[in-house]
Amino acid sequence: MKLFAILVSLYICSTSFSQRTKDLKTFKHHSVITHNDTINYHTYSKKGIETTNTLLLYIQGSKAMSLYQTMEKNGKTYVGTTLPLDFNLLPDNYLFVVISKKGFPFLTKMDEDFLIPKSYYENQTLAYRTYQANEVINNITKNYPNKFKKIIALGHSEGSDVVAKLGTANTSITHFGYWSGGGNTQFIDFITFIRREVTKGLLSEEEALKEINSTLEDFKKIMSDPNAIDKFWAGKNNSYKRWSSFSEPPIDNLLKISKPLFVTIGTNDQAVALESAYLIPIEFIRNQKNNLTFKVYPGLDHGFGKKLENGKYEKHWDTVFKDFLNWVNEK
Repeated sequence: MKLFAILVSLYICSTSFSQRTKDLKTFKHHSVITHNDTINYHTYSKKGIETTNTLLLYIQGSKAMSLYQTMEKNGKTYVGTTLPLDFNLLPDNYLFVVISKKGFPFLTKMDEDFLIPKSYYENQTLAYRTYQANEVINNITKNYPNKFKKIIALGHSEGSDVVAKLGTANTSITHFGYWSGGGNTQFIDFITFIRREVTKGLLSEEEALKEINSTLEDFKKIMSDPNAIDKFWAGKNNSYKRWSSFSEPPIDNLLKISKPLFVTIGTNDQAVALESAYLIPIEFIRNQKNNLTFKVYPGLDHGFGKKLENGKYEKHWDTVFKDFLNWVNEK
């Protein structure tokens, strides 16, 4: 049952098992080596990089895992991945790029524990993830000068914060995708969700006030020890260092982006408050910026899925991705 739970907890693409195995083997692996760091990134193209002219860098969320996981059981090989993309939807001229989390290999075994390395926690910051992404784009464009007509940075969840910051550092990016991210500091979401419980009648005002005050005290603890990697909050792998770093309001960075920007969120997002996301179009209107496309998907959650009345789960990530590709083609 434990192994089954592991399989279910991973994002299983809508593609077949054989397709996932093919995807896994199609990736090429690269490294950017500096005097004090090594960044491992991976590229996927259907017909080889020589046939591509559009670069799509996907920046994943906060999950502390390898990009792919495999397991042998009863003579069969199971493949799991944290990548939500159906590669059948990737245009032939696209080079898909993804970066491994610090300290994680590209592939691990599902049925073997992988101890999260200290280097992961040490670099679990907005600044480092932005640095990684910037270095990878620069490395690819240096190796293939004048090749890519479009360079796209697409971030989901925590990766959206990285995309916003990346937009202030890298001028070669032509299109930005900001998915399932808010405009305000991530801290505000916790307060918003508590207030929603009051509105739904699930908490009294007194109970909510107690929870909010306790949460504010947690924020104080985090910000008074902002570099701690041995203290965690709201997730067993989310260190104080991570929270203090990602408390930066993304709107401050998004407003600095002048290239086309596609922001999207589901109305049932359980990790990011919809109210926070609406700060983005409001601030773009207030600052008279017209490079924003803001799209809300009714009924969809943080991963663009929907739980149906019959208990089944319906995935709509592909729909959002198709909309995004169409938007890129139009801009």
